[in-house]
Amino acid sequence: MLPRTLPAHPSLADAVLLGHTERGREWPLLVWAPGPGVRMVSSAVLGGGIGEREWVVNAQVPPGYDRLDPVAHLRALASDAGLSGPGVGLMTAASVADRRHAVDGGAHAVVTAGIGVRGWAAAPGAGGVAVPHPGTINIIVSLPVPLTDAALVNAVATATEAKTQALVELGADASGTPTDAVCVAVPVSTGSSSGPSAEPFAGPRSLWGARLARAVHRATREACAGQLAAERTGPAA
Repeated sequence: MLPRTLPAHPSLADAVLLGHTERGREWPLLVWAPGPGVRMVSSAVLGGGIGEREWVVNAQVPPGYDRLDPVAHLRALASDAGLSGPGVGLMTAASVADRRHAVDGGAHAVVTAGIGVRGWAAAPGAGGVAVPHPGTINIIVSLPVPLTDAALVNAVATATEAKTQALVELGADASGTPTDAVCVAVPVSTGSSSGPSAEPFAGPRSLWGARLARAVHRATREACAGQLAAERTGPAA
């Protein structure tokens, strides 16, 4: 494990790159620990759903990762990083060190992307029971305002639309990869007259949904553009 230097109450822009060992090799581990008072919605295997969470880890693992205990593995990685309490754990075989960060009007997005295996969501004949594999495009978003449960779900849809828009604009001919994951973090609403009330909307034409969409779109484009360009030019002669 690399030395831990986790700042107190960091913004998503201050996420720290640590490390972990798997198959005898050091791999990057992205850690964001905003602490208590944060609600998150996520599709992650660890800490998925909606609830109060105190941290997010995005662990890069070897290609062909085949462990059958990803939840226990992520919990162990979080513990080794000095994290406790409830959190969200993401995995990817893409480069975590090569993450991309974008901000728009207070909405932050961090994207890690590997798009070697991609396609359209409504693929004929696709589906079936399978062991979950590490997500390939992982999106982490933070907003400075509380959202209702419905708006949190809407924020996930908006982030996914923005990701797909970026891929289509880049000519990827895909809506994503089969194992993408999303996490959106917002402050807990105090529910008092003196505190901020929860925003009811996060669609792409709402104030915060539009900002979220632009941040995710830009971070996804930056994360994927180089990979697609390399595919088209092929290996250097």
